[in-house]
Amino acid sequence: MTKILVVEDDEQMGALIERGLEAEGYEIVRVGNGMDALIAINNNEFDLAAIDVMLPQMTGFEICRRIRDSGNTMPVLLLTARDTVDDRVFGLDSGADDYLTKPFAFLELTARVRALLRRQSMATPLSLELGNLAIDSRDLKVTVAGRSVSMSPKEVALLRLLCSRAGTTVDRTTILEEIWNGTEHIDPNIVDQYISYLRRKIDSAAAGMRIVTVRGSGYAVELVE
Repeated sequence: MTKILVVEDDEQMGALIERGLEAEGYEIVRVGNGMDALIAINNNEFDLAAIDVMLPQMTGFEICRRIRDSGNTMPVLLLTARDTVDDRVFGLDSGADDYLTKPFAFLELTARVRALLRRQSMATPLSLELGNLAIDSRDLKVTVAGRSVSMSPKEVALLRLLCSRAGTTVDRTTILEEIWNGTEHIDPNIVDQYISYLRRKIDSAAAGMRIVTVRGSGYAVELVE
């Protein structure tokens, strides 16, 4: 049975989420703070975590960062009433796979959960090399000519998507669907922001590849001689 960790300090909201997900056939472990969440993760194998951002002791952002720092790659869905672009970017940079703002319809929550679980089960091989660039998605490591380049989980995922389709244009809608699990509640400009981050971090000459803008369409990776 699929096991989901729910981290929610509001008893009423937590119980509602727990009952609803159990009705969908999932096994639920529910805790109310960050420390209990990390203990639960250390003692269990979860398929997904749904984490409220505003928690006592430590925020959902910090929990997510600690999950990723430990090497755990399970999908993480952040739940929060904070819906500015900066908040969403911060949450995704913390390692979250999706971001659902409150109040939400329970049908939307279950749809996001199914999408994340489906995406995890259909995951493609995690290692990829292009030119002098190497990507290890499992360990969230990127190297250029053997030199490690520090990147957030979302940056690694976006770079891998573009490199896996080198020579073809990947449009913004596809990027939002693949990396941010949809276009709703996500500012499309976030794609341009992350492309800018990647360009600043990757030396195209050393990597033997570059990210080009296909005006009016999206982005593509091409090899550099």
